[in-house]
Amino acid sequence: MTATTPTGLRARVRRLTSAVAVGALALGIGSIATPALAADGDGDDADAAGVELSFSIGVHGRVAPGNGASATVTIANETDAEISAGDVVVELNRTPLADDASVTTWLDDDQAPGTFSALGSERSAVLAAGDSERVALTVDPTTFADLAPGVYPVRASLAGASVASGGDVDERDTTTGSVLVIAPTTAQVGVIVPVTATPADGVLLSTEELADLTASDGPLTAVLDGVTGTAAVLAVDPAIPAAIRARGTAAPDSATEWLTRLDELPNERFALQFGDADATVQSQAQLPALLQPATLSPFLTPQDFPSVRATETPAPTASPSPLDQPGAVLPDDAELTALEGSLDGILWPRAGVRAEDLATFETYVGAGTTTIVSSATTGGTGAAHAQAAEHDLLVIDDTVSAAISDAADEADDDARQQLLAAASARIYLAAADAPDAPLLVGLERDESRDADALREAITAVDTVGLDLTAIRATPASAVTLAAAEIDTARVDALGQLLADEGSIAQFATVLDDPQVLIQRERIRLLRTIAVGVPAEEFDRTVDARRDGTRSTLGAVSIPPSSTIQLLSAAADLPFSVRNDLPWPVTVRLAVASTDPRLDVATDIDVVVPANTSARVKVPVTARVGSGEVALRLSVYSPAGVLVDGPQIARVAVRAEWETIGLILFGSLAGLLIVGGVVRTVLRKRREHAEADADADADADAEAEADADTEAGVAND
Repeated sequence: MTATTPTGLRARVRRLTSAVAVGALALGIGSIATPALAADGDGDDADAAGVELSFSIGVHGRVAPGNGASATVTIANETDAEISAGDVVVELNRTPLADDASVTTWLDDDQAPGTFSALGSERSAVLAAGDSERVALTVDPTTFADLAPGVYPVRASLAGASVASGGDVDERDTTTGSVLVIAPTTAQVGVIVPVTATPADGVLLSTEELADLTASDGPLTAVLDGVTGTAAVLAVDPAIPAAIRARGTAAPDSATEWLTRLDELPNERFALQFGDADATVQSQAQLPALLQPATLSPFLTPQDFPSVRATETPAPTASPSPLDQPGAVLPDDAELTALEGSLDGILWPRAGVRAEDLATFETYVGAGTTTIVSSATTGGTGAAHAQAAEHDLLVIDDTVSAAISDAADEADDDARQQLLAAASARIYLAAADAPDAPLLVGLERDESRDADALREAITAVDTVGLDLTAIRATPASAVTLAAAEIDTARVDALGQLLADEGSIAQFATVLDDPQVLIQRERIRLLRTIAVGVPAEEFDRTVDARRDGTRSTLGAVSIPPSSTIQLLSAAADLPFSVRNDLPWPVTVRLAVASTDPRLDVATDIDVVVPANTSARVKVPVTARVGSGEVALRLSVYSPAGVLVDGPQIARVAVRAEWETIGLILFGSLAGLLIVGGVVRTVLRKRREHAEADADADADADAEAEADADTEAGVAND
């Protein structure tokens, strides 16, 4: 199995009811012999019963010939009621398991040849709900005196324990199986530990993520804690040191301390491909070179880097002006991804490597490339150093790697001991096939291991001083790679992702620096095809990445608008351009009329701030006529790439209403003026008539007065 093969943490720890053991206990434990575990004893039934058994014997399941052993059985009451005392018995089957398949059959299916005899028994205590107890037994050395070196089935049983519920008494008899290796520790084993971390956005780890991962209880800290003091080889994703160094002075203190600690570890290490991308699918897709970020400069903030490198001493000046200060010195890509003391020329791809891929890898990395492959690829050959048609190989033993990975993933100490016993059995059988050749173990990619579990899993098997350099110095076994077909599903998916990346590259021309977006998408692509992505999740991961690409391509758009009323011959029509990207964009809004009744101005350039919309006023001129006119709106990047559109906007043209309004207004104004003139003339005439009447009245009065005067004189 490869590092990507999923395994259950307790897939090899089975529990079941053992009626045979109960019968033996009822007769008294002495020199008893019981058959192999009954086929109808199902581990799932034991789990449902609510009693968990964990069982370990020897040191990680190993006992040297002539020595005794101690056994520990842990009983966990996972019911909601009290469990009565019972009898704990440990049994050994003296028929050794012949090969790896036999070990699998015993651990997975509870089937083994031969009979079991008791090694000892103890009485368990009463356990309250949720409590647990460890029962220890000591096995005398004479018990194993007649056993030849080999792997032997062992099991532990709990019988006679019961739960009282509602007046009924329910038995809680449970059995769990393990293995015991009787042999001196002679196998030489090297262990490779992957160091990876996947950010939430699929690009580089954020400051907050780095702080969490490198905290005292963080997963990345747990990896360093787990490998410290061991001979484990580290396979490090260079995206991790790149993320830390890219933050400059803004990087969390815990992250910079973690990186310093990594550099100072004496453990041998090599770099995975950026983002742990798989080289096999790239080879099978016939890519000319391994994919990688073209530049990491878009992730650097100049303010986070000092003006002068720490190793440089600036020339003294009297009183430097701010304008005289040198600019920030930014690290290049090689400095960002550097891995102190890293071995060169090593690839660790996923399973399915073909002979043709090995040749392609040398064009990618260079002559003398060493490829880490699974033992399934070499037809089951477990020798750590091999050669296939002059191509250098490091071979990871599948079954041993699976067993050690299970143990390293198990945080519960008691359960982990059973898993380590299974690992010891796998190592013994693998070493028996090639006693003089070292074995190589590759842990599965896992980003949440417990430090104690990882350390114990490594120290249980690794050989001090056995690293990749030492293994490569051993004679290489000649092997032929097993026939493997191209994984067309992954190859097709990579082709789709690369096509999407091409669309992103064109779309990114809306940005002042297109690499800000392009390189983010490249890193997301690398993480999508990462070795650590389980096979059952690959399709979902690809779909999610493609959905993200479509979302990005739709981030700059023209929102739909309602019908616009145009009531004048010339006006500025308002439209919007939306930008959902976290960076400002520069675009060109092109508007075209589908009807000669409406003339539209030329294209308009607009800058849209990040995560907002910008309103654009488009000058239009209406000719004679009215009706609804459709405008085609399109958004282009400055490079002429169509970003969105064409979108249709409806404009209701009513331009003649302005003329009618002017005529009506003019007519009304004319009528008002004429009315005013007529009124003035009539008033003047009336005033003149009144004046004439007053004059005539005055003349008549004056004449009458004169007449009266003349009459008076005559009378006198």
